[in-house]
Amino acid sequence: MSTPIDLTALKNRQMAAWASGDYAVIGTTLQIVGEQLAEACDLLCDEQVLDVAAGNGNVTLAAARRGCNVTSTDYVAALLERGEDRARAERLEVIFQVADAEALPFEDASYDAVLSTFGVMFAPDQAKAAAELARVVRPGGRIGLANWTPEGFVGQMFKTLGRHLPPPPGAQPPSNWGNEAWLHTHFDDHDFLTQVTRRTFNFRYRSAAHFIDTFRSWYGPVHKAFAALPVDGAMALERDFTELLNRMNRAGEGTLVVPSEYLEVVITRR
Repeated sequence: MSTPIDLTALKNRQMAAWASGDYAVIGTTLQIVGEQLAEACDLLCDEQVLDVAAGNGNVTLAAARRGCNVTSTDYVAALLERGEDRARAERLEVIFQVADAEALPFEDASYDAVLSTFGVMFAPDQAKAAAELARVVRPGGRIGLANWTPEGFVGQMFKTLGRHLPPPPGAQPPSNWGNEAWLHTHFDDHDFLTQVTRRTFNFRYRSAAHFIDTFRSWYGPVHKAFAALPVDGAMALERDFTELLNRMNRAGEGTLVVPSEYLEVVITRR
């Protein structure tokens, strides 16, 4: 019989990874995804909006720019500080609160929209996180998600990481949230209607080396992976990343543009 995975230990490991580097350096390049998700959810002035696993606050800012009353949450306080800096610069009033996506400290049916861009998909207990999103959204409200797909570039990047630093046995891949069948299984019932649109985000860097240097310095999971590997292991990971990036580059030899597929998800509570 296999040993049950220690989800608490996995979460602590993830928290340490996301707290390392500085995700905001990467996250700000993804702002367009938050804006598109806010439009897909048709956010309205004065609606109560919750951003779950908000990171540096891309969809937080998008919602606040549309006149919503936004609460921005993450389990890593340092990430919320980056979002708070951005909101302050734009004179946007946002509540920032440390909170775990698997145990949201909010009442049932308390938000008009519950959003997450490339955030809640990394929660270790995926079923519990999905249930929490469903619990706190009001009837008539929307859950809006942006999730990397398994087949897309970021899904492949994490698969590459997993070959060099395998996750604990039994750990569920975050890219489950980028699988349409998985989403329908966890959200479709008599109360919820799930609609999915496939979209693409383009990573734009000078070269594969520029991308790897940036992610190695600032993107927590990649930063931690390189730090954990011995020299020859780090070199092997760099070679595999370089091969993946060059293979998916659509811009030719002079620069790097790598499309990464994600699902834009709008789940309406009836």
